[in-house]
Amino acid sequence: MNAFDAMNEKADTARWDQRYATDDYVFGTAPNAFLASQAFRLQPGMQALAVADGEGRNGVWLAEQGLQVLSVDASDVGLHKAAALAAARGVSLRTELADLGEWDWGRGDYDIVVAIFIQFAGPALRRRLFEGMRAALKPGGLLLLQGYRPEQLGYGTGGPKEAENLYTAELLREAFAGMDILHLHAHDSEIAEGHGHHGMSALIDLVARKPEVSPAE
Repeated sequence: MNAFDAMNEKADTARWDQRYATDDYVFGTAPNAFLASQAFRLQPGMQALAVADGEGRNGVWLAEQGLQVLSVDASDVGLHKAAALAAARGVSLRTELADLGEWDWGRGDYDIVVAIFIQFAGPALRRRLFEGMRAALKPGGLLLLQGYRPEQLGYGTGGPKEAENLYTAELLREAFAGMDILHLHAHDSEIAEGHGHHGMSALIDLVARKPEVSPAE
């Protein structure tokens, strides 16, 4: 990461710290609806990574399903709220403060990687994140991802303002080539996730499985 990118990263982290510095949970405390719809794929004891988990709504829900969860985010404020939510719900949640562009994702440590609305990332950072997610999965592990499509710019009900940060089916198929696409669905749906995401939204959902025998990362 060059000095300009590092400066932007620090500025972005400060923005999220400021956004989360409220008694309310910006995106609510209920899990993302797409993630909750995939509960049938989860088994107690699975190792799960919740990417850019913010205030913890998704990581805590995964822990409530009996998974062993690591919640990572660049906002210390968000992670403190995630820990408080886990304590209130009576579940264990590991948290880690991380610059995901530089973070060590490990190799084959997780049964499940969850990435919900992580579209703070432009194309270059997104490539690094997607590569890290693939590497982090065990053979046979599942990626559960939801994001906004370019049509979201017309709705204006959440998400980034930069078109390059948004997902298309073609982009996701290319990014996760070599994984088995179990579910890829573009749809316009009403969502209600706190005051951060609220209203009709242009969404795309992905479930992809890492092959049992995978080539070297």
